[in-house]
Amino acid sequence: MSEILRFQNVTLTYQAENGEIEALTDIDFVVQKGELVSIIGPSGCGKSTMLSLIAGLIKPTTGKIFVDGEEAQGDNTGYMLQKDNLLDWRTIRGNVLLGLEIRGKLENTDYVDGLLKAYGLWEFKDKRPSQLSGGMRQRAALIRTMATRPELLLLDEAFSALDYQTRLVVADDVCKILKAEQKTAVIVTHDISEPLFQKNQTACNPHDY
Repeated sequence: MSEILRFQNVTLTYQAENGEIEALTDIDFVVQKGELVSIIGPSGCGKSTMLSLIAGLIKPTTGKIFVDGEEAQGDNTGYMLQKDNLLDWRTIRGNVLLGLEIRGKLENTDYVDGLLKAYGLWEFKDKRPSQLSGGMRQRAALIRTMATRPELLLLDEAFSALDYQTRLVVADDVCKILKAEQKTAVIVTHDISEPLFQKNQTACNPHDY
């Protein structure tokens, strides 16, 4: 198994009204290709900040972050936010193809159509997001994130907008999709039930940090 993500002695500080605040201190860990890693903690502890660092949206104060052997720039990562942010004036298929259109990678269209068929959304491809359940919308958002075939997927509280029962079902669905597509993912959550539920799925191999 090869290494895909490395945090190397990463510290992040920022300036606030009451002085300098250390958001992250000397973070050091490795994620191997194919792993699903859960980062658990209360709101405000720096979980989403870690994803922003991986995506290259912000830079660490000290230390380095490597994705697939290169310093993190965000080029080979896919970021799935808490809200699905699907555009209701576009169909489901139109939504999942949006990233490909922006990046000019429409040669991946067949891959995306295959994902829609494999994960139960093909018959809804011409529907609008408002016509789908919350769980189906999250599945569509995940396929949109995978459409550009990123090496690493980042999921930021991706299930927290769903009710508890739906959250467990969707977390299981997402875990199975990631494993079937042989994706590597880092998910941050404040809800310990999500990674615990995933841990019962032996194929997912999650770790808690």
